Amino acid sequence: MGRLRFLTAGESHGKGLVAIIEGMVAGLPLSEDFISHHLKRRQAGYGRSSRMKIEQDAAEIISGVRFGFTVGSPISLVIRNRVWEEWQKIMSVAPQGKRIEPLTMPRPGHADLAGAIKYGLDDIRPILERASARETAARVAVGAVARRFLEQFGVTIHSHTVSIGELQVVFDDDIDWEQVEKSPLRCANAECEKAMVAAIDRAKAEGDTLGGIFEIVAAGVPVGLGSHVHWDDRLDGRIAQAVMSIQAVKGVEIGTGFAMAATRGSQAHDIVEPGTGSPFFWRRMTNRAGGIEGGMSNGQPIVVRAAVKPVATLGKPLPSVDLRTKKTTVAHYERSDVCVVPDAGIVGEAMIAIVLADDMLEKFGGDNLRETITNYRAYLDISGS
Repeated sequence: MGRLRFLTAGESHGKGLVAIIEGMVAGLPLSEDFISHHLKRRQAGYGRSSRMKIEQDAAEIISGVRFGFTVGSPISLVIRNRVWEEWQKIMSVAPQGKRIEPLTMPRPGHADLAGAIKYGLDDIRPILERASARETAARVAVGAVARRFLEQFGVTIHSHTVSIGELQVVFDDDIDWEQVEKSPLRCANAECEKAMVAAIDRAKAEGDTLGGIFEIVAAGVPVGLGSHVHWDDRLDGRIAQAVMSIQAVKGVEIGTGFAMAATRGSQAHDIVEPGTGSPFFWRRMTNRAGGIEGGMSNGQPIVVRAAVKPVATLGKPLPSVDLRTKKTTVAHYERSDVCVVPDAGIVGEAMIAIVLADDMLEKFGGDNLRETITNYRAYLDISGS
């Protein structure tokens, strides 16, 4: 049995996005509607570009599912790009008689310049297309499959916005997730949300963008996922890499993270108490570690925060240099979001779901869901004895 793996392919304005998932067990109930529901959640945030009104993302399952259940073979998914109809000439696979005018004004903060140099290109279009956060739609589709698997074990994953720009959300530990889902900013505080909406509107009017911080909470994760034995098996390391890979994310912390560095040891760690029974026979008085100790899940909710930089494509572009003339110019502008923090949180959910599903499959094994669940229950019995 191999580990859960996935690949994505496709460009922002190409025919569509493709994802291939390998390693998922047979017998998992899965539908296109379930995947498409999470794709729509990714598109719903306030501050997105007009493209979100054009695209109505839906996933088509091409293989790996029969009669509503996975069959153990690779699962392939396709998400069509509606904008393809208008971009067929620019993104043509076939050679064109006359070369399309290249884009040569790289945007500071984007992959444009480094990518063009790396691949020896005089046109940033190929880099722009693949580096675009449009690719995250495919990741969310993969994450939905992983989430469906985790649901069979009682694992839930949620995200919410912690800050937009300089505005911090004031929220209780007991977050109303239904309210978050109704919020266009995925904000747990209605008053804070109003101020954030106003800030996004101001940034848009000024041709600027805003970043912020999102938080993800994964509850119901059993003790013992990950490992302390090897660096690349540590759960916190794998989660950090997965979340850091999201476009525009520039920082990741688990639990109290950086704030913990300013405290003493007596204030930094989570005291162990007897639990209430299966599956959690122990509990912690606090969760400063964010559910992970020594590279392994400890039974507490896994809490991850990520810092999202402001979108690199600005309505009032920053200065740049033309790749052809080497002269100072302004950066290329293409239809752009103003703020992506709420939607980046949805992508973060997907990436954490993928990591947790992978670790669950590695630990509990099995080629079909019944076998995996049997192994999981046996582990719970042993861990509580």
